Amino acid sequence: MAMVKCAIQLGIPEALEAHGGPAALHDLSSTLGCSPSALHRVMRFLVHRKILKEAPAGYLQTPLSRLLLKNGEKSMAAILLLESSPVMLAPWHCLSDRVLANGSPAFESTHGEDIWSYAEENPGHSKLINDAMACNARVAVPALVEGCPEVFDGVESMVDVGGGDGTALRLLVQAFPWIRGINFDLPHVVSVALDCVGVEHVGGDMFASVPKADAAYLMCVLHDWDDDECIQILRKCKEAIPKDKGKVIIVEAVVEEDNNDKLEFVRLMMDMVMMAHTNKGKERTSKEWAYVLSESGFSRHTIKNVKAVQSWVLHDWDDDECIQILRKCREAIPKDKGKVIIVEAVVEEDNNDKLEYVRLMLDMVMMAHTNKGKERTSKEWAYVLSESGFSRHTIKNIKAVQSVIEAYP
Repeated sequence: MAMVKCAIQLGIPEALEAHGGPAALHDLSSTLGCSPSALHRVMRFLVHRKILKEAPAGYLQTPLSRLLLKNGEKSMAAILLLESSPVMLAPWHCLSDRVLANGSPAFESTHGEDIWSYAEENPGHSKLINDAMACNARVAVPALVEGCPEVFDGVESMVDVGGGDGTALRLLVQAFPWIRGINFDLPHVVSVALDCVGVEHVGGDMFASVPKADAAYLMCVLHDWDDDECIQILRKCKEAIPKDKGKVIIVEAVVEEDNNDKLEFVRLMMDMVMMAHTNKGKERTSKEWAYVLSESGFSRHTIKNVKAVQSWVLHDWDDDECIQILRKCREAIPKDKGKVIIVEAVVEEDNNDKLEYVRLMLDMVMMAHTNKGKERTSKEWAYVLSESGFSRHTIKNIKAVQSVIEAYP
């Protein structure tokens, strides 16, 4: 990760993109203001890792290196810069504290407070988080729109719970222009959100209440929290949607423990990230999701796979906090037609694919950087949703680290 961060900070991907063809070492070193010998060593490593290509005439971009362009359409640079920042790396050194029976959260052990309090007090780190979440949205939302457009059929209004700077909702409203969007997050987060046609920014606390809408959408949220917190969140979401047609749409990873595909590795890695960066957050299996959703009061749920890995809000919180958030979402949607849409990882513990690795790594990030956040299994999701008052839910797998969870009042 350190070498990828180095490439981003030096602007190597941008220099190669601007060159338009094979770039010789002396040209790159001149453009970037680098020592030719030191740059050669960096480039040699990046080529060996297949991040870049080397031709007789010089170095070339690859599809992977284009993901490191800071302003690229599918850039992952912001996520890498966040996860490689000193603030986020430090909790990994305290991960053993989190694993002990009476252990303390790794992030709190390192910084003296949970990740959310730290971000509120440090605007620079808050921006890193918001930029990373926007980066994730630019990758995950198009996969969701392409893979599961039917999820948004009949949805006239939707509240994005924990929507950050509003990037995800902006993309969704652009894809489905009939939807009136409400971007809901903490006041200090929405205060710096960009204006967008069709999107209203609302500040508040998802554990207290959620703005009412036909559907509640949670992406990269529930894996930050333990089951009780997830159930709390989901119950609030259930209260926010109509009973007859409302639903909760959850975009999260669903861990499949017996799955050996490449995405499963990513999901499991995300679970480790949850462990490192949240207090009790985790990636969940389908059974864990079923538990969370059932405990949240949802009568049914479906899981749809999309071409992506994750989505994050509820994974920042433990089950009680997730339940509190989801209950507020439930309150915000119509009882007759509302639903909460959650885009989160669903951990499958017997799944060996590469995305599962990412989900589990994210769970470690939650452990390091949040107090109780985690990536959840489908059972854990079922519990949280049931405790939140949802009567049913569905989990839909997409070609991504995350799955789409729809919870109904």
